Amino acid sequence: MSCHLQLTGITAGYDSTPVLSDFSLEVNPGELVALLGPSGCGKTTILKLIAGLLPPSKGHVAMDGVSVNQVPTEQRRAAMVFQKPLLFPHLSVAENIGFSLKMKKASAAEVARRVEQALAEVKLEGFGQRRPGQLSGGQEQRVALARALVSDPKILLLDEPFSALDENLRQEMRLLLKSIHRRLGVTTVFVTHDQNEAAAIAHRIAFVRNGRVEQHGPPRDFFLAPATLATARFFGWQVLETTQDRSTVFRPESAQLHKGGIHMVEASADLGLRARTTVRLIAGTALDVEHALPAFAVGDCVTLEIPPSATFVIKE
Repeated sequence: MSCHLQLTGITAGYDSTPVLSDFSLEVNPGELVALLGPSGCGKTTILKLIAGLLPPSKGHVAMDGVSVNQVPTEQRRAAMVFQKPLLFPHLSVAENIGFSLKMKKASAAEVARRVEQALAEVKLEGFGQRRPGQLSGGQEQRVALARALVSDPKILLLDEPFSALDENLRQEMRLLLKSIHRRLGVTTVFVTHDQNEAAAIAHRIAFVRNGRVEQHGPPRDFFLAPATLATARFFGWQVLETTQDRSTVFRPESAQLHKGGIHMVEASADLGLRARTTVRLIAGTALDVEHALPAFAVGDCVTLEIPPSATFVIKE
C-alpha cells in the first residue's frame, strides 16, 4: 500500500527559529523521492513533519488529499529508518523487528509470521535469534529496515540510512532498497547528502536550499540542466565564467588538459582509473578537472580545453 503525499506552504522550525519557509513538496503514490541539500537546509525536519514528530506552524501535510496535521504519529502509518539502527541490544533480531506489532497487541502467531516475512524482504532469513551485537553494520541496518517494513507502512522515511557504511555495503544496501521498493511500491522519501546515491535510487530528486525546494525532477536533469548556480555547484558543476545575470558552468569530467600552456597545476590526485587536477587559470580562478591518466604534477603548465557542447548557461 502507498499514498499520495503533499506538503503545502509549510513553515516549521525549532524554538521559534524557522527552518522551512513556505515549503511545498509532492510525492506521488509509490514514488521514491530523494531529498538533497546542504547541512541545515531542513531535510530531516521534512521527515519529522511527515512522520508527525514535528508540527508545522503554517501549512499542511496531507496524505491521499486529507490533512494529517492533527493526526498523531502512531496513526499516520509512516515508518522511519535513521542513520543509526537504534536496535534494542537486549532483544533478539526477531524481537526488535516485532516490537511495534507486540505493542499493538498483535497475536504471537501474527507477529511471528510478519517478522519472518520482513526478514525475508531484507534477506536475513535465519537471523531472527541473533542479538544486535552479533551483527555487522550492514546487517543491523537491514534489521532497522525490516522493523520499518513489518508494520506495512504507507510511507517509508529514510534519514541518511547508509551514510555510516563503507562504499561496498552502501552499494549493496542501495540495490536492496531498490529491489524492495519495486516489490512493495511503498511511497518513499530518502534523505542523503550523496548526489550519486540519490541518482542511483530515486525516481525524482528534490534539492532543498534555504528552506525551500530549489529544483526537483529526474536525476538526469541535475547533471544536464541545473536550474540555479547553487544547484549546479552542489552537483559538481564547475563555474567557468560569471557575469551580472548569468553563469557559464561545465562538468569537470568533460574538460581536457594538455601539457604546455599558460595555466598552472595547483593540485593533482591519481584516482586509479582517472585523475583529478586543480588548475589555476591565468585570470586567477581555480577549476577542478577530472581527466584520463596520467596525472599532472603540481607546477606543470597546461592548456585547458572545454568543448562548447559541455558548457551550460544559468540565468540568475
